[in-house]
Amino acid sequence: MTFRSRLLLVFALAVMVAVGTVEWIVSDSTRQAFERLETQRVDALVAQFRREFARRGQEIVRAVNGIAASDSALNIAVALNQKAPDLSPFVNEAAAQASTHGLDLLELLADDGTIVSSAQWPARFGYREAWVAGLGGQPPRGAFLRRDELPDGEVLALAAVGVAAAGDRRLYVAGGQRLDREFLSTLVLPAGMRVLLYTPQALVEASGPVLQAAPLAPLIERARRENRELSGVVHWTAEASGAETFHVIPLGGAGNGFLGALLVGSSRRELVELERFLRWTGLMVAAGGVLLGVVVSWWATARVTRPVMQLAEGAREVAAGNWSASVEVHSRDEIGQLARAFNRMTHELVEQRERLVQAERVAAWRELARRLAHELKNPLFPLQITVENLQRARERYPEQFDEVFREGTATLLAELANLKQIVGRFSEFARMPPPELQPVDLNRLAAATLKLFEPQLAQARVSGRLELDPGIGPVSADPEQMSGVLRNLALNAIDAMPAGGVLTIRTRRHGTTVRLEVADTGQGLTPEECGRLFTPYYTTKTHGTGLGLAIVQSVVSDHKGRISVESEPGRGATFRIDLPAENP
Repeated sequence: MTFRSRLLLVFALAVMVAVGTVEWIVSDSTRQAFERLETQRVDALVAQFRREFARRGQEIVRAVNGIAASDSALNIAVALNQKAPDLSPFVNEAAAQASTHGLDLLELLADDGTIVSSAQWPARFGYREAWVAGLGGQPPRGAFLRRDELPDGEVLALAAVGVAAAGDRRLYVAGGQRLDREFLSTLVLPAGMRVLLYTPQALVEASGPVLQAAPLAPLIERARRENRELSGVVHWTAEASGAETFHVIPLGGAGNGFLGALLVGSSRRELVELERFLRWTGLMVAAGGVLLGVVVSWWATARVTRPVMQLAEGAREVAAGNWSASVEVHSRDEIGQLARAFNRMTHELVEQRERLVQAERVAAWRELARRLAHELKNPLFPLQITVENLQRARERYPEQFDEVFREGTATLLAELANLKQIVGRFSEFARMPPPELQPVDLNRLAAATLKLFEPQLAQARVSGRLELDPGIGPVSADPEQMSGVLRNLALNAIDAMPAGGVLTIRTRRHGTTVRLEVADTGQGLTPEECGRLFTPYYTTKTHGTGLGLAIVQSVVSDHKGRISVESEPGRGATFRIDLPAENP
């Protein structure tokens, strides 16, 4: 993955993580704030309901107590003290009193539960109410919820009980008002909220019966079973914005039994739409951030990678041998400092190379002069001795001069030939001609070289072996110089096996190069000898000038190749030459 791709990925991830975190925090905070506001609104609505409930209860208590204290109630109580009271004149009394005091429900009952008069159901005259017997002469104080039977079913009512006493008998006045849609219409509801009233017979709201009550049934059943306040989300349709959060408040009677429930519903449309808005806003901000990240990463990487690529190109030029390569500096930031440091490095490298080349050149000429002086000194000493012997023989032994002259001239000619050979080798090393490159088949060259040395191999008890790869292809080389390289390496291998052995020449393809190996099973070399083996005038043999492997290295270097040696004492040596393969 490129630096530009990584930077873009980092920018995109950073933007998405940041936007996602902010969106989650804002959404969560918004949801919590909405829930707090909803709780406050529900609490306020429930408090309003309870205030209205208490106010109406007080009105009902006053109305019931007023009826119980009226002359009509006292007359009925007096009539109840008779042995065989006739209560028929009071059948319509409850309806008149209910209309006067604004009550929906009113019953006048004897202390044994007999209905004297009923405003909501006159036909029940003379029936008995079982709940009266459970009062024990002490009616409940204040208003309470109860269920009342009507001809069309039960209703939930807010009721109160008053007492009118005369003699030993009592008259109970039970009156109240229905808890229905008219009661709900008196509540002031905030926008987005509604109130429902549940009774076993119906589920109503201020506008009328609730037609789709099935989704609320599990919540109401749970509230009835647990008889406590609870809340839940009701989904009316598949659309999330149409859902409502309902808070259910159970309504109990004087005995704390479950009589009904008040349901406060709050629409979730605002919350859902706000969450959608935040989500889309987050996505748009993220998309904008990613786009901005692309632009910024493109600009940043262009600002960073272009100088880095220039530095890399400069480093490649230095690696290729152009030590004077430099890069242009256009900024004063860290990249500019790096470019200036690179230019200083290449400048110092050039200076150090020049100093090193000069030092190496001086050292090489000194070593060359020392070696040449040493090589020339060896034949000069016999020449000097021979000339001195000739002079001495001429002066002291004239009769033997001819014989000494013949021996001396033979020695002089031999040593002069040796000097000529030394000077010739030196001239050959100093004036190596550039190679004349052409396609060369190394396999054929290796086979010809091994065939050329068959007599020497047989005389030295060395067996020759060829391991040639037919698929190596030709190399671009000078056939004469490469033949000389092979002959030199073969002679060195034969000299390294005085007791016989195996000389192996192998070729093979090695990546983009062709490898030529000359291996022997001779005495081998130490690591120190391997390190100095290609130094001019260095030799491990008792004869030779020490220029052979130096010439081999020079030829290989002129062919843009590389030569190396691998050896251990007692395990032979392997010379490897890597040459560039010729392009097809």
